[in-house]
Amino acid sequence: MKVRVACVVACGALLLAGCTSNSENSGPSGTTVAVSKVDSIAAQLPDKIKQSGKLTVGVNVPYAPNEFKDSAGKIVGFDVDLMNAVASVLGVQADYREASFDSIIPSIQTGTVDLGMSSFTDSADRQQEVDFVDYFSAGMRWAQQKGKPVDPNNACGKKVSVQRTTDEETKELPAKSKACTDAGKPAISIVAFDEQSAAANALVLGQVDAMSADSPVTAYAIKQQPDKIEFAGPIFDSAPYGWPVPKKSPLGPVLQAAVQHLMDSGDYRKIAENWGVQDGAIAKSVINGAAG
Repeated sequence: MKVRVACVVACGALLLAGCTSNSENSGPSGTTVAVSKVDSIAAQLPDKIKQSGKLTVGVNVPYAPNEFKDSAGKIVGFDVDLMNAVASVLGVQADYREASFDSIIPSIQTGTVDLGMSSFTDSADRQQEVDFVDYFSAGMRWAQQKGKPVDPNNACGKKVSVQRTTDEETKELPAKSKACTDAGKPAISIVAFDEQSAAANALVLGQVDAMSADSPVTAYAIKQQPDKIEFAGPIFDSAPYGWPVPKKSPLGPVLQAAVQHLMDSGDYRKIAENWGVQDGAIAKSVINGAAG
């Protein structure tokens, strides 16, 4: 899995001619899932949140398709739609507060925000600081050009695009490339871009043989260009995404109950499908579900 790094979703200067549609404007349109308040769950909210009528949510953008801004500057994405649905179950409004990624957990600990929502990987280390309400499973996943198979476990001599500074660039591909050279085979050519959209565009244009990224990022890129690129193998190295909340906070079980209600009703699945990330959908929310 990656260390969370914000990825830019607009086509940038590194892209060559033929910019893909994997952009700020390419999220679902008119696909909002209507969700009603559930009084029995809403009644469990901490009094402060009940009285204010809002959940303050620390968020770092952009990281499409989970949280990013559309062309009007509105924060949108899979995480956003899901959090809005959770807020509806609880009868409150989600109030998004933009922040640097590294500042969100400290802001939760000081009470500046109620929770975080920024594609946080639930980990044993982070559980020392906050609790996590797990809602999704993400890993790494490769994409290839349509009809041009690439084996992620045997990509010796292939060109593979990645976003710079991710685990895909710094850990996964160097390890796989070393295995190639140790076996007397050609190394993997790692083609790194500052922007995730550029890594996807390089694959669409045939400048590389494959792309490695976090699974929802890969799924979203394919959703934008289904006639050009496709999955190359299954998700691997999976770990849960979770919403961080203060340690032992009563808010954690309430959020867990709300998202579990959405899972049981089918609304969670609809939201995931709207963004093309249903392969990471889970059936049961837990608190602090990361392996030790």
